[in-house]
Amino acid sequence: MALTVLNVAYPLSPAGPDAVGGAEQVLTLLDAALVEGGHCSIVLACEGSQTRGELVSVPPRKCPHDANVVCRAREQHARAIGELLGCRNIDLVHLHGVDFHTYLPAPGIPVLATLHLPPDWYPREALDPARPDTWLQCVSARQHASCGHNPKLVAPIENGVPVGPFRPSAKRNFALVLSRICPEKGVHVAIDAAKRAGIGLLIAGEVYAYADHERYFRCELAPRLDRWRRFIGPIGADRKRRLLSAARCLLVPSLVETSSLAAREALAAGTPVIAQRTDALMDTIEHGETGFLVHNEIEMAEAIQRVSEIDPQRCWRAARERFSLEPMIAGYFELYKLLARARPRLPAAAMQ
Repeated sequence: MALTVLNVAYPLSPAGPDAVGGAEQVLTLLDAALVEGGHCSIVLACEGSQTRGELVSVPPRKCPHDANVVCRAREQHARAIGELLGCRNIDLVHLHGVDFHTYLPAPGIPVLATLHLPPDWYPREALDPARPDTWLQCVSARQHASCGHNPKLVAPIENGVPVGPFRPSAKRNFALVLSRICPEKGVHVAIDAAKRAGIGLLIAGEVYAYADHERYFRCELAPRLDRWRRFIGPIGADRKRRLLSAARCLLVPSLVETSSLAAREALAAGTPVIAQRTDALMDTIEHGETGFLVHNEIEMAEAIQRVSEIDPQRCWRAARERFSLEPMIAGYFELYKLLARARPRLPAAAMQ
């Protein structure tokens, strides 16, 4: 059964192989899998996105991303979705943005919204959509459980990563951070821990044009940087793989993670992960086996000094056994077909 799926990205973040955000990376992987599986993939995303399927791009909004810019971007997305549904025979709309509820299409076609962020980041109306045939899906069992009973919630699909392109290699004496640059990601903690441990640090990521993100970089990160702890900005997929393979460890100081793709990619590269003891990271890292779970900067620094105790081959095997891409793709394809066959109505009990 060949499907036509419209994947919709967050209006202000480009999708593609070099995307920084986890939601955009998952969308990109699904787009490629749909094309390779003989399906029709349409992606609605801002200009600058790169897709395997058909890209319907919307113009980028001016910076900074204040409330007016965000509102206009959402309106633009809503119009584009409506136009696509009016002229194309689409089987399913898959929404990935944290603001998906602001551009839900009119009733008449199944909609799946993946919750890439913690449930409490979404307003009540997003988690209890009035629109019929609108289904919510989490990216981990722990995130799913935190939502409580919700008749709109389907079974979770764990995030996977393409482990094949990653290869363990000789380690160099630096730590790495891969992250959006914003307060909840806690990158300043990684800088302080690297200084305390006496190790170099490369920080790869994007400072998006939101006032609080730019303020965080300017006030918390920039003053901490030095010759050995450097911010290198966004990097492409190829360079990311090289850095992950060469790094002594990946630092994940974030306090907000539903399913860290960077941590899973690091393990695929045979690189231990030192992460804050948050829910998703507790499910990803085997403490003392594939990395260390810590509570603060001091514990992170101590873990950096112990990282040689972790066997890179153990990390590499764990990624292949637990986080490969194929189960994620199979899970989404099964759900796509179920939703497309079941329209216009589908009992939630059938999908739990």
